[in-house]
Amino acid sequence: MILHSSITGSGKPFVILHGFLGMGDNWKTLANQFAEAGYQMHLVDQRNHGRSFHSDTFNYEVLAEDLKNYCQEHGLKDIVLLGHSMGGKTAMLFAMRYPEYINKLIIADIAPKYYAPHHQQILKGLTALSENHEARTSRGNADDFLKEYISDWGTRQFLLKNLYWQKDKTLALRVNLPVLKREVEAIGEGLPTQTVYEGATLFLNGLKSDYITEDDKPLIKAHFPAAKIIGIEKAGHWLHAENPKDFYAEVMKFLE
Repeated sequence: MILHSSITGSGKPFVILHGFLGMGDNWKTLANQFAEAGYQMHLVDQRNHGRSFHSDTFNYEVLAEDLKNYCQEHGLKDIVLLGHSMGGKTAMLFAMRYPEYINKLIIADIAPKYYAPHHQQILKGLTALSENHEARTSRGNADDFLKEYISDWGTRQFLLKNLYWQKDKTLALRVNLPVLKREVEAIGEGLPTQTVYEGATLFLNGLKSDYITEDDKPLIKAHFPAAKIIGIEKAGHWLHAENPKDFYAEVMKFLE
């Protein structure tokens, strides 16, 4: 099965992979800017996310394989590949396994290391929401309901993008919640040891985020010897949303 995507612009192919519980649409605004700069943008929904297919299998090996199948289906070669968070891990492994597809690699706020599961509260809130009929009768109700679990407004708005209207006039979640809950440990897995990607790579990290620390830089360099690591001011883990101006500028500088 081929991943769902939204494609805009024409020119050099540029693929973006979203993070955990996200979807390609999260990147629409920046994608329009890249399209104006002469890129054909592919906003991909990874399996069990967005409008892509659901599957009981969920790990970085199959996510990287999905991307290879997507590139073959669309005849993409020599791509710019950008991945954020979980999408960054997929992008890193894809670069190791299928370097021949990549021209330049951009990783947003994630290192090649293991991360302990830390989405439990969000998953708990989404599970409760999926089981509560009244909370799913409007987006406002869903937001109020999630407040009990997730205090941060921005995080709730990001998660509420997963809701869509069903025929019975209630909202449902696009993500495959049972599988994502079961495989939450797989989301945190590090890159296999001894894997190296020699090509041009840019790591961007939010300076208010702790996903990439000083201690991670030797590991990044071990896997990606050509990597540049640049911090984005006034931004946490959602660096592309919190400081899109600097994020765009750094990506364009790297691509040019």
